Amino acid sequence: MEFRLLGGVGVATRMGEMALGPAKRRSVLATLLLRSNTAVPMAQLIDAVWEEAPPAHARTVVQGHVSRLRVLFAEACAEEYDVRLATRGSAYVMEIPDGLLDVHRFEELVRRGQQGERPEETAALLRDALGLWRGPALTGTVPSTSLAAAAQALEETRLSTVEQLAELHGLLGDLPQAVALLKAEVGAYPLRESLTTALMVMLYRAGRQSDALDRYHRTRGLLAEELGVSPGPAMRAAYEGILRGDLLGDRPSAAMPRGLVVESSRGETSRSGPTRVRTSGHDLRSTGGSGAEPRVLQAVRTAQAVPPQGAPARPDGPGRPRAAAPHDPPPRPADVPTGLPTGRAAVPHGERAPRPEAPTDGPTGRAAPPRPAYAADPGDRPVPRLLTRGARGFHGRAEELAGIDAATGEGTIALVTGAAGVGKTALALHWAHRHQHRFPGGTLFADLRGFGDDPVQPDEVIREFLMALGVKPRALPESAPGAAALYRELTAERELLVVLDNVRTADQVRRLLPSGPRSVVLVTSRLRLSGLIAEGLARPVPVDLLDLDDAVELLASAVGRARVAAEPEAAVSLGKLCDGLPLALRITAAQLVTRPNWRLADLAAELADEQRRLSLLSLDDSGDAGVAAALGLTVQGLPPETARLFALLGRLPGTDLDRYTAAALSDCDPVAAGEALDRLAGAHLVTEYVPGRYSLHELVRLYARGLSRDRHALLRVLDHQIATALRATAASVPEDQPCCTLPDGAYVPHSGREFADRQDSLRWYAAERENLAAAVTAARAAGHDDRAWRLVVLQWPHITWNVRDGWVPLLEQALESAVFLDDPDAETRVRALLGWVLLEEGHLPEALRRLEPAPALAARTGDPSSEATALVNLGLALERGGDVRTALAHATRAVELTRKADDPLTELLALELKARLYLTNGDLEDVLECTARALTVLADRPGLPAMRHVMIRLTRGEALHVQGDRDEAAVCVRVALADAERLGYKEGVRRGKEQRARWAGRAGV
Repeated sequence: MEFRLLGGVGVATRMGEMALGPAKRRSVLATLLLRSNTAVPMAQLIDAVWEEAPPAHARTVVQGHVSRLRVLFAEACAEEYDVRLATRGSAYVMEIPDGLLDVHRFEELVRRGQQGERPEETAALLRDALGLWRGPALTGTVPSTSLAAAAQALEETRLSTVEQLAELHGLLGDLPQAVALLKAEVGAYPLRESLTTALMVMLYRAGRQSDALDRYHRTRGLLAEELGVSPGPAMRAAYEGILRGDLLGDRPSAAMPRGLVVESSRGETSRSGPTRVRTSGHDLRSTGGSGAEPRVLQAVRTAQAVPPQGAPARPDGPGRPRAAAPHDPPPRPADVPTGLPTGRAAVPHGERAPRPEAPTDGPTGRAAPPRPAYAADPGDRPVPRLLTRGARGFHGRAEELAGIDAATGEGTIALVTGAAGVGKTALALHWAHRHQHRFPGGTLFADLRGFGDDPVQPDEVIREFLMALGVKPRALPESAPGAAALYRELTAERELLVVLDNVRTADQVRRLLPSGPRSVVLVTSRLRLSGLIAEGLARPVPVDLLDLDDAVELLASAVGRARVAAEPEAAVSLGKLCDGLPLALRITAAQLVTRPNWRLADLAAELADEQRRLSLLSLDDSGDAGVAAALGLTVQGLPPETARLFALLGRLPGTDLDRYTAAALSDCDPVAAGEALDRLAGAHLVTEYVPGRYSLHELVRLYARGLSRDRHALLRVLDHQIATALRATAASVPEDQPCCTLPDGAYVPHSGREFADRQDSLRWYAAERENLAAAVTAARAAGHDDRAWRLVVLQWPHITWNVRDGWVPLLEQALESAVFLDDPDAETRVRALLGWVLLEEGHLPEALRRLEPAPALAARTGDPSSEATALVNLGLALERGGDVRTALAHATRAVELTRKADDPLTELLALELKARLYLTNGDLEDVLECTARALTVLADRPGLPAMRHVMIRLTRGEALHVQGDRDEAAVCVRVALADAERLGYKEGVRRGKEQRARWAGRAGV
């Protein structure tokens, strides 16, 4: 049996969770448990159950809840656990062993942890203690004054324990865990300065200086907005130490502990008495002085603090008491207003500080010259080292590192650009750490957060840089132009390395450039920032995805080489599933590190599920950090139409597209679509891998898939592809009739691609082959079978030129769609093409099975050309099977049908078959007559495909060779081969060479 207050009030029994009932009953139980083994008067129970004045029958209600609790305890056999709800006079007492109440266990674990001698043991005990919490204490009770105060006291104890555990993680070197622990609490209690200060120190120690500074600025703004106050001395001291890079000397061994104390030299009122933050034996000194200050920031269970004598009470301090709500944040420690260096009282918040009187010097009483804002002697100036820690396990990128070397060697900005998560910051920091010894003036680093919700303004960065360069806070120019001028002055003679991370605009860079010629600037951005390149200020260093070997190496460095070596194939799969994106690879590695019992193959199987891949590639359960979050920050800064196109890319069947497909996808004209694609390429969301064609990586596609709800986007793309394929067919075979038309109600694009000639159309077919196949699959899945079969048969010009290139699966899909539609015209066209391909691949039985129904189906449609085509293809199959007589009859009938329909192209096919069948029968004169007729048709119609010349001449040459006219036969084959090679007609080349080799073999015999 277990009683729970640390979360929802409840009782766990061996039969399951006890059904306690309404909030008032839970409030009675909670009050009794909070004072377990102690008599609780009826008056206290009544106060706990009602927020306002209780009703006249309050005592009766409480007695009824007590009676019901006793029944529930009896049903759960509570007495077996020594649990009793007893009556003592007018009071009740909850008799319960300490081990059955989670609050008792929590307090015991904390007590044992505080008495522990080894940090590892203490941390384990505190983790166990915090693990007992299931949510805000006393959830489900009435928000009465007494219970609210109790919940607040429990929460303060929990927060105090969190701060202790974070300090221990720091002592043990587990900085990521300390940061994660504190970050979660700071999110819940953003006004609790002790938490924020500890988080700032931990971030600094973890090499995340810019994040620590950002946290300070966010909290400072929140304090001013919510409470009208400034940060207290401890937070300010931490901030100033972080700026200088000397927080606690070298990297401290612990974060701000629970017993953090802010103190100053007692009785001193000059600059010789700096504020000092003492924690874990280290000092953290501030740049500003103050009068004497008592210790004010000691963490206690109730987190109460008393303001210094004479200081006004802060709005959140004890000077303004109020009834606490059950889940309000605990009171934050009060801060002490710091006095001016002269010892005068602090200026109230929001007022301008009076100008200090100028010090006098000499008997004349004349004002002494003002002190400079920074050290005049360069030897006295601080040397800032603001670089954050580089990525662990950095690997590869030799070409990109060389690119930075080249750019910085030329005195230009090294502009590192690439997609979100591709490793730009890691690359820049890796180079900067390797080369910072070259810059005696120091290194400056700023994360401009250009793609977040709260970008940092250059003016803010300049002020941070100025303080890092030695300018005292009170000497900072008030105006932005003044600060910029001072920055230029201070950087004129220095040799600085300035790293600007996550830049969005070129103007951000221009305003932060040091003025000296010996300084080097390294910029990272997700955008091209072409303006900097055009002005000659920057040289681009593009960063792309890792190749597979480097991706596996990154995994090995993060999870251990032994694990990768044990499962090399799974490691390769993970590299592929992560698309070579370093961010995804590092998250994958983190998943494996935190799950040591998982095999690499287990995670690869999880990631293979496209529906879950992006959620798995996030840093926490909320998905606020990870691949999707990084991409989201890039997308949110796009113009609306560009963002819409990006979202629609998730609906795109296939892996790449041109501006015409993009125009159909977004229902706009190709010019606008091209501009949007260019902007997406500039943001590294798509890649222009060849001029005019854009691809997107798999993880980007998965992210885009979840953004658009345009149900018509796929249909627009399918109809665009059909319309384009119709134009490609017309350009490839101008004299042929189209094998199909647009489906009813088809989308008509704004404009489409035109083709100059057959070669142009064949290049399009080759480029779009995978996309067309993907479109067929997508069309069938969406129920658009009338589009699916058209997208297949319209590729027949490309199929005939590359017949042995694996077309059968695609044609089988088309046949299934045609049969499903019960469309005889569609079915006969697909069967004719499929049977011919099977025949050319040597699958005669399958070819005959597909071809035999085709002529009858075509006859039902009343289309003589379609029937002739079906007869020719069936005749070809019969010829291969040795049934020459039936094949000849089909060929003869096909010739008649094509002449009736005035279809010269299909007539050529029929004549070519007929001639070959005559050749098989030895009817050489009939062969020569058929081929002569075919060549006449070709001569009369110069637009007919030259490939037909090839096959007819090869057949004619064979007949001439058998007749003994070897010279004329050789001419026929030579011309046919030359045409086939010139046209790239693979089948014609193969047959011609085979024929010539056969003749040579006979001659040799």
